[in-house]
Amino acid sequence: MHHFQYHNKEMFCEDVPLARIAQEVGTPFYAYSNATLRRHFGAFDEAFSGISHMVCFSVKANSNLAVLKVFANMGGGLDIVSGGELYRGLRAGVPPEKIVYSGVGKRVDEIEYALRSKILMFNIESAQELERVNQCAGRLNTRARIALRVNPDVDPGTHPYISTGMKENKFGINRHAAIATYKAAAELDHIDVAGIDCHIGSQLTDTAPFVEALQRIKELIADLEGLGISVQYLDLGGGLGITYDQEKPPHPDVYAQAIVRELGDVPFTLILEPGRVIVGNAGVLVTECLYVKNIEEKIFVVVDAAMNDLARPSLYDAYHGIQPVIKDERPSFVADVVGPICESGDSFARDRMLPECRSGDLLAVMSAGAYGFTMSSNYNSRPRIPEVLVIEDRFYVVRERETYADLIRGESVPSFLQPAPEDLSGLSVA
Repeated sequence: MHHFQYHNKEMFCEDVPLARIAQEVGTPFYAYSNATLRRHFGAFDEAFSGISHMVCFSVKANSNLAVLKVFANMGGGLDIVSGGELYRGLRAGVPPEKIVYSGVGKRVDEIEYALRSKILMFNIESAQELERVNQCAGRLNTRARIALRVNPDVDPGTHPYISTGMKENKFGINRHAAIATYKAAAELDHIDVAGIDCHIGSQLTDTAPFVEALQRIKELIADLEGLGISVQYLDLGGGLGITYDQEKPPHPDVYAQAIVRELGDVPFTLILEPGRVIVGNAGVLVTECLYVKNIEEKIFVVVDAAMNDLARPSLYDAYHGIQPVIKDERPSFVADVVGPICESGDSFARDRMLPECRSGDLLAVMSAGAYGFTMSSNYNSRPRIPEVLVIEDRFYVVRERETYADLIRGESVPSFLQPAPEDLSGLSVA
């Protein structure tokens, strides 16, 4: 369940009409429901209540400080992939001992920042990275807890751009090479082997790939135990999908039952890294129709949001439902919903059946709470849009709309490009 519902033909987020937010904040904007965030996190956490576990929200899905604070207040941890995400998590009050650091390209400064912060552990992606973490820990006279991210070569059945657990993907260490890497890790002076990590992809709608991956990881754990190498944490990553259109992903309870059944009686602490399944349907993107353009029987609804605000439709050809904020008794038409960016790929929907739109109408792009703002950019020098958190009958701007001045913050023009006016007198324009 989410908390975006119609009341008297007007869409509300919890008890706040989206049109009221648009009037006060302007468009476009992201709106998140606090009740939905809490409900989804709680449902996922409760699904694993029977075993030792830690829910580490995947920050890349939605990194707003207020959103992270909601989860921190519920006892959640974080899965991070950059120093910036670590900074956000710490600022949001997440205990460092509940933070795991993933990602294939950790820089030295990021590794040392994480070590000084005393995070739970690093999910190591390569033998070279392992050596670098060891060197960093040595310089800081400390020890680094690590897990190896093992690539189980399991097809998750998702979009190839968000598949991460097959042998052709850039992530992780081949499970056949993992034994040697674990043995090397156990011999390093500043490394503590703490766990094993596996993440096979995003937006999965079936439990079978998770179970298959877990089976292969269990085989590897048995081999490690035979060598005297034990692990404390089993990190199964995230990846559970949501309904954007016709998908029917399993409920977290069903997912948890499948995982726990396959795990059996194990002494590990399970680490889970949900992202999309927690925040995806907790947010919408609200945009205004600027123009309706008819060209040779093709109709374009031109809105003020664009691919720089929500990249998924352009990047993945991903489906997002689009609904009017105010429902009128109007006929429907088939149209493309497009933005102002100078790219033909700047589209939210193609050949979509919609209620007839007019200039000034508000539209809600649904299921936009995950990989929305976090993937946004300033392409075409467009200021990034605000984020709003709704709590019952109140709303809070938790990220302000950027200004034009924000666009050039940090930029400068070197002195040699700034001649005095008289120096330009001899110049002509061809």
